[in-house]
Amino acid sequence: MKSNSNLKQSKMKKLLFFGAISIGLMSFNNANIVNPPKTANANKNNTSIEVDGISLSAAGSTFAGPIYKAAFSKYLSKTGVTVSYGLTGSGAGIRSLKDKVVDFCGSDAFLSDAEMKEMSPVVHIPTCSGAVDVAFNIPGVKSIKLTPALLTKIFMGQVTNWNNPELKKINAGVKFPDLAITVVYRSDGSGTTAIFSDYMSKISKEWSDKIGAGKSLKWPVGMGAKGNPGVAGIIGSTSGSIGYIGSEYAEIRDISFASIQNKAGNFIAPTIEAVSAAGKSEIPADTRVMETNSSAPKAYPISGFTWIILYKNQDYNGRTFEQAQATLKLIDWMLNPEVQAMAKQLNYAPLPAKVVKMAKGILRTVTYKGKVLLK
Repeated sequence: MKSNSNLKQSKMKKLLFFGAISIGLMSFNNANIVNPPKTANANKNNTSIEVDGISLSAAGSTFAGPIYKAAFSKYLSKTGVTVSYGLTGSGAGIRSLKDKVVDFCGSDAFLSDAEMKEMSPVVHIPTCSGAVDVAFNIPGVKSIKLTPALLTKIFMGQVTNWNNPELKKINAGVKFPDLAITVVYRSDGSGTTAIFSDYMSKISKEWSDKIGAGKSLKWPVGMGAKGNPGVAGIIGSTSGSIGYIGSEYAEIRDISFASIQNKAGNFIAPTIEAVSAAGKSEIPADTRVMETNSSAPKAYPISGFTWIILYKNQDYNGRTFEQAQATLKLIDWMLNPEVQAMAKQLNYAPLPAKVVKMAKGILRTVTYKGKVLLK
């Protein structure tokens, strides 16, 4: 992710780890399954029949794809439990959970009260936090600064060329070319979009009034692409482009990113430390909170949790007790130090200890036929 000079050593240390992960991520657009199971059959709803051992199925967030790929691979080697995860985007993952065809979904947007009323009771389990990078492709330019006002103008189509005087004013010494700006956004229902647009709605009344926040938006300008991999691919291959992607995708594809002026007035790069700083606010009991536009001086302002969402009563659609218990054991393991350390290696911020404690407590309220699954 980080092309800034003070981050080069950290990036070099990650190269070997990222090598293994990026091989799998390169094929996201062609094969949207993380850890495909050894199955007798797998249908279009991401359900599967395991030949030998327990198999779990899920779908959702591409933002969380890299950490879930790594974690589920590790869990398979430790337990023999296979996890099939469709990289469908948060919106589609939520629909799959609503249709009760998956064991859980991944989402970077929590369910609203209205959405929750349309479903059986669910719980939200944060697994880590991450940054949404404002990534760009400007020939000869590796680092830029953006204010909230400029970010709004660019994504609303009001600033259309990289040699704009406002950009030059806050980026002294940067030689911007006379080049049209191409905005790239998510075309699918996206938790990454929810984080980005939540931030934009907080910093700009015009954005809030005309575009708003959510997983799917009516964009005033630009071109759409499916999933974080799709947006990253277009930015990487399109001169003059700018878009928003999960920080881990900028890292894997070596795409440049902007430092964003935060609420305290500081220009902050999307580092793990800056994401962690954004996550130190008060967390409600159900963990449903957006971390964007933090007032912390060192916080990166476009940060957020990614959640696993599952039904509080695991007895549905013929699920067995063993399948339900395996689901809970997997998610509980993902909150442990081993996986949180993996998250940090992949450019996510590990959960604060207080959030881990909250998440483990929530998991222990999940039942099967009235029986608590974890003690």
